[in-house]
Formats: sequence, structure tokens, C-alpha cells
Amino acid sequence: MDNFVMVIFGASGDLTKRKLMPALFSLFKDKRLYGRFSVLGVSRTAYTDEEYRRYISEQMHLFVKAEERKEEELQEFIAHLHYQSLDPAKAEGYVGLRERLKELAHTDTPDNLLYYLATPPSLYGVVPQHLKAAGLNTKGSRIIVEKPFGYNLESAVELNHIYASAFEEHQVYRIDHFLGKETAQNVLAFRFANGIFEPLWNRRYIDYVEVTAVENLGIESRGGFYDQAGALRDMVQNHLIQLVALVAMEPPSKFNADYFRNEVAKVYDSLRPFSGTDFAEHVVRGQYIAAGDKKGYREEQGVDPLSRTETFVAMRLNIDNWRWSGVPFYIRTGKQMPTKVTEIVVHFKEAPLQMFRGECSVRPCPNRLTLRIAPNEGIAMKIGMKVPGSGFNVRQVSMDFSYDELVDAKPITDGYARLIDDCIQGDPTLFTRSDATEASWKFFDPILKYWQEHGDAHLYGYPVGTWGPRESDKLMHDHKAEWTNPCKNLTNTDLYCEL
Repeated sequence: MDNFVMVIFGASGDLTKRKLMPALFSLFKDKRLYGRFSVLGVSRTAYTDEEYRRYISEQMHLFVKAEERKEEELQEFIAHLHYQSLDPAKAEGYVGLRERLKELAHTDTPDNLLYYLATPPSLYGVVPQHLKAAGLNTKGSRIIVEKPFGYNLESAVELNHIYASAFEEHQVYRIDHFLGKETAQNVLAFRFANGIFEPLWNRRYIDYVEVTAVENLGIESRGGFYDQAGALRDMVQNHLIQLVALVAMEPPSKFNADYFRNEVAKVYDSLRPFSGTDFAEHVVRGQYIAAGDKKGYREEQGVDPLSRTETFVAMRLNIDNWRWSGVPFYIRTGKQMPTKVTEIVVHFKEAPLQMFRGECSVRPCPNRLTLRIAPNEGIAMKIGMKVPGSGFNVRQVSMDFSYDELVDAKPITDGYARLIDDCIQGDPTLFTRSDATEASWKFFDPILKYWQEHGDAHLYGYPVGTWGPRESDKLMHDHKAEWTNPCKNLTNTDLYCEL
């Protein structure tokens, strides 16, 4: 790895100190970073190399657990850090950047370069153009771009054109840290490494699918950003639809970047577009409101007091292909929920005849498979079993597996380390390709336009600490289904309202 240089734009920001530096340190400890490599932090803040190293060292003590760092190892890693003060929005600073890269790479033609854009999205289209103008878009360079990649279809297409003018597609890594999680990747292993499930993984045996990714926190200090983005841009268009793709995709004939990403793009192309009244019938948006001592979204710092930005989205998706025709996919995400959880729940069809007494004689109790992405990563299967004693009373029980039961396995960590390592190795499998980005936006863009053009479109308030608007339950009524955590089981129902 001699002469490798990673350049982090936005090096004094929150993402760098919380995620990127701990991820790089993890790679360093695992000897995935070795030899003569350098990490060059770039931002407008004025630091010398030594000042930046002290700053990162202090942050690592906050964001890396004590048992996961030895001071000697940490300082050895810190010694590889350097800093360049420049405004990424201004072209004149890139001449100095080029000279600094020559110095760090010990060559007049640095080529083994990795750029990471941990910047505001407004700079995503600016930085690659400046890199190109400075001759820093070399054939051996790669660039990682954070989400959201665009704010709508038009801006995503424009960004793709900008990157295509400066880099080849195989050099561009559009990151979604959800796909770096071991448990997300294990959805593929679970499906394609076990012959007993693949024959059942279709419309004949699966009734419906849930994908949930919710948090028990508000927007914290991101009011300015979030009020312009909202839950659909922040979570649904990237994270949730990626998880849907993992569940719905066909088995790639070969497991490599091209074949895997081809199947993902096919799922996006198969999504049935919304039209007419579909927006009201198949999409529910909400915004958390004050409850108890917890303030509502409109009281958050940096948020418009009359904001109609959604902090919750639930929707019903239909995938029009041979495998999934007629099987609804229900997805939801939200802030200020009762808990933090990301999971996929596959609901199988009920047995054709209920022969036994017990809870299944009162209402159907079909088998249910839960793939927990976070926390408590694992897999659970609900099955019917006879209760000990006389008669044939059946009760649902859980066959439960947790990843921490794999004694020899490494602890599950954040996905950034895996994805950065993949990029260093030149493996784009778990990164989003340009066609998939545009296909996703093509599906979700009409929803955003509908909300923008219809100021009276429904926006439901839900109290902090609940599972979102009660209207999200109605999405499932036609299918006689319900969320794993339905709103009707909660208190404070008198506080629900339309905003």
C-alpha cells in the first residue's frame, strides 16, 4: 500500500470524527492499512498537521471504546494523518492540494488516490469538477460520495453527468452504509446459501413483507439540513429501498459487482409507479409533535415553525415481476419512535386449514421470519408448536439466532470500515451504480412533486414516542395485514392529529 493517499473533504466535520476516523483506525488495527499510506484531511478550518492530529486523537477517545484501542496503536495510526486547509468550493485551493499530494505520495504523478466527500451535499457536484481541472482525476483514483446523491431525479441525473465527465463509472463509489452492515449482507447469505428457503421465496408462499428502519431520537443538531431533506430523501430513497432490493432481487448468476448490481437495478425498474390517487392511498407521511417534556419537530432548532417536512414515511410498494406480483412490500421510517430498530419481516401465507385449537384458532398465525439488521442482530422464525399437555393446543414460538452467538466471529461493527476497505481494494459491489440511483429517483420523485404541488396533501402529527400516524395502519387494511408494531397498541391516541 505504498504511496496510497486518502483525502477526506470535510475533515473537521461530524461524520469524519464519528465514523470515518474510527473506521480507518479499525482497518489499521486489522492490518488492512499498512506500509507508506497517508490520510489527508481537507477543510476550511485552519489546522497544522500537529493540531489536526491532536484534534483527532481527542475525538478518538470519545468515539472509540476504550477496550477497542491501545494508546500505542492509536498514536501510530495518528502519525499517518495530515491536514490541508482549503475551501473545497474554490478552485484556487486545488493547486496547493496537488502539490501536497505529490509530497505525501513521494512522486510527481500521484495516482493511488481515494477521495471521500464528507461535505454538505451542495459540494458533491463542485469537488469533482475542481479535481478534474487540477488534473487530480487520475486513472488510479477513486471517489466516495455520501448520500443523498441528488435531491430529485433531475439533480441526480445532473450529478451523474458531472461525475461521468471527471471519472469512469468504476471509479465512483456512491456509499450507503446500510449495505456495509454484516447483517444486511447476511440477507443475501440467508437467501442464497440455504436451499430450504429459496423455493419458498416468491408470491406462492409469501403474503407480504415489512421493512422498518426507525429511531428513538429526533433530528438533534441537523435541523437546517433535515428541514430541506425530510425522511423520504434521508432514508427511504436510499437505505430502505436498498433493503427491499436485497429481499426482492433475483440470484445473480455470478457474485461480482456487475451481476449483483444488475439484479438490484432490475428490482428498481420493476417498482410499480404511483399515479392519481395512489399517493393518498399508498403513502402516509407524518411529523412528530410534542408529548410530555419532549418537543415537537417544529420546535427544533433550525426548523421552520410552519414546516411541512415529513419525519415519518410509510408506503406500500408493488413489484411487478414474475416472483413478486401481488405481494405488497410495506416500508416505513421515522424519527422519535418508541425504539431504534432496523428489520425486515417476511410474512408467509397461513396454512390452508387450521386443524388445531389455541391462539391460531382465534386468528390466523402464519409463519413469520424476522431479519434483524440492528440492534440485537440476528434472525428469528415464528412457528406453531403444540403446547405440552392434553389436546392439541398450538402456540407460536420463536426459533431465534443472534449473531453474537458466533463465538469465533468478530464483533459486529459499523459498516463504514467494510465499505472503505472495499473501495481501497477496488470492489464496487456494495456501492450504488448510476443507473440504480436514477431508477430509484425516478420512482420516488413523483411523490416529492405531489407533496410540493399539493399544499393540502395530508401530513399527520404523531406524538413523540409512538409508532407514527395511525393512518399508516390503514395502508394494510385491504390486505388484512398489520405492522409488527401497530399504532393501535399505543397510548396517547388523543394526541394524533392532522397538521
